[in-house]
Amino acid sequence: MGCGSCGNNNGSHSPGCGNNGACSTGSCNKLNVYNWLTDMVLPEDYEPFNIVEVRFKGSKKQFYKNVNHLELYTGDKVIVDSDIGYDVGEVSLAGELVKLHLKKHGVDENNSEMRTIRSVANEDEVEKYQKFKAIEHKSLEQARTIALQLRLKMKISDIEYQGDGKKITFYYTSEGRVDFRELIRRYASEFKSRIQMLQVSYREEASRLGGIGSCGRELCCSTWLTDYKVVSMSAPKTQNLSINMLKLSGQCGRLKCCLNYELETYHEALKSFPNERVKLKTESGLASLKKIDILKGTAWYCYEKSFDWIPLNLERVNEIISLNKKGKIPVTLSDTAKGAEIAFKTLEYKDDLLGENDLNRMDHKNKKSNQKRGPKGGNKNRRFNKSKNKSSNPKGNKNNSNRNQNPKDKD
Repeated sequence: MGCGSCGNNNGSHSPGCGNNGACSTGSCNKLNVYNWLTDMVLPEDYEPFNIVEVRFKGSKKQFYKNVNHLELYTGDKVIVDSDIGYDVGEVSLAGELVKLHLKKHGVDENNSEMRTIRSVANEDEVEKYQKFKAIEHKSLEQARTIALQLRLKMKISDIEYQGDGKKITFYYTSEGRVDFRELIRRYASEFKSRIQMLQVSYREEASRLGGIGSCGRELCCSTWLTDYKVVSMSAPKTQNLSINMLKLSGQCGRLKCCLNYELETYHEALKSFPNERVKLKTESGLASLKKIDILKGTAWYCYEKSFDWIPLNLERVNEIISLNKKGKIPVTLSDTAKGAEIAFKTLEYKDDLLGENDLNRMDHKNKKSNQKRGPKGGNKNRRFNKSKNKSSNPKGNKNNSNRNQNPKDKD
């Protein structure tokens, strides 16, 4: 993911704007932090804060102590301590603003387990670091091929080389528990490095890979989101969105994080709408709530004996509710032509919605006709009797009588 305006890749060099990863769009580096305390001049006897925030591949960030009192600025490549060997990272934040980030992430600045920064990376160390970064894509394909050969139910989404190449971290997603003991042996013999398997969630996978959302912008999780809050199905229901999982789901396959952005605003707006159980009483009858439009402030009501919906604004709805509480009944819901027409139709056919005497009127006629004809099967018996009479009639069955006649009788 690079800058959208200058075509920068990973913030190392920007051929377009020439800001070298410090452009105003904030897209050259993931999860950028603007240090608004940079231009402030500190007192002469004041020592700068000795903890620095260092960013690695993706959205991974850690805090390190600057024990050597190095003069560090945002974007500098530094050598930091690791479990085995060293790693190369980029300074994402330095100065007094780091104190707020420590408090935000719940990290104690006096923590003895916090690692330290060795030095600023020289040209050879940076070149070695770039060499390992260049083969990450090829190594990822080899890792996926080995996992498929072992038929493991897991997906390796990303890979990260340590700065000195002594350690490789594999990020994977899986629905259940995976036994990758044989996989680690194959990886160790293939890559000749220490292997670390790290399982991540589907949202973290999308943030590491990046992409473009349905809004046309880069994914929020890969640009500025630092934590992933739970998104439930109540969020789209509250906002009156159609429950279409193809549109509501992001690239991670889960509900979009942006569904929570305006959820509190919708909750506040819903407080001004009446409850669904509250019915409006008019001279035309009772009307119940069918649909609401939060953005337009419109509610649709329908009479009990009608199929037509009447749109009302909130002022009119609250006015009718206040009148009903005082014991007053308005003539119609709406003074518009459509509202008057529906109310008139409801009054005209108060006892019958369709303006007919009875929906089952044809059934009564059928019953009366059946009673005149007799019980069921009467028509069949009548037809049988007619055919029986015809068979007994010699005029009607001359051929049959001749056929059944004995030839001896003719002689």
